[in-house]
Amino acid sequence: MSTSILSLHTDDYRTKGLRKQLIDSLAEKGISDPLVLEAMRNIPRHFFLDPALDKIAYEDRAFPIGEGQTISQPYTVAYQSELLNITPGERVLEIGTGSAYQASVLAEMGAEVFTIERQQKLYDKVQKSYPFAERHRKLYFFYGDGFKGLPQYAPFDKVLVTAAAPFVPQALLDQLKPEGMLVIPVDEGDAQRMKRIIKKADGRLIEELYDVFRFVPMLKGKNEQSRK
Repeated sequence: MSTSILSLHTDDYRTKGLRKQLIDSLAEKGISDPLVLEAMRNIPRHFFLDPALDKIAYEDRAFPIGEGQTISQPYTVAYQSELLNITPGERVLEIGTGSAYQASVLAEMGAEVFTIERQQKLYDKVQKSYPFAERHRKLYFFYGDGFKGLPQYAPFDKVLVTAAAPFVPQALLDQLKPEGMLVIPVDEGDAQRMKRIIKKADGRLIEELYDVFRFVPMLKGKNEQSRK
């Protein structure tokens, strides 16, 4: 996603109409949080994809974005966003920036978003050419290891993981505020169970189980690559 590619995108009546159809379908599938639906109505998903995909960008499915990563299915983005139960002004840590579409939805909901990407090429692209930099001034990009989180910016009200975690990283729980929550898909063989973990004031963890999804793997460390 370079500046030249972004300049080829427009948000016209056709793409706005396709986006409205997508939002209507998400509501029919059970997404009811008005903040989530309005944010996804306001954010053009096709801006985060190659222009060649504009005609199919609003289909409810994932698409590859390079480096073995994907932009998540819109229903998955809506589902995770709704589980977070965002209140405007909350500080949210996201693990797995990818295209930054999910981070954009959270920022549009009024959250202050700190998002980490371990793939250097993806980080470089989005950090340099994010399409809504003026609109989302409290969206911050970091290159790093998602398993470690961002202890220097903790604590966070919410933490969201957008990759298949082999386990729940203790560092992410440690960086939650009391009464904060973590939404994370955890491996169960070929699929992942969505979990919401609430950290009580006394340190107890309340775990809630939700639907099954499929994500790309959450990997440790940083993947340093050539920036060419």
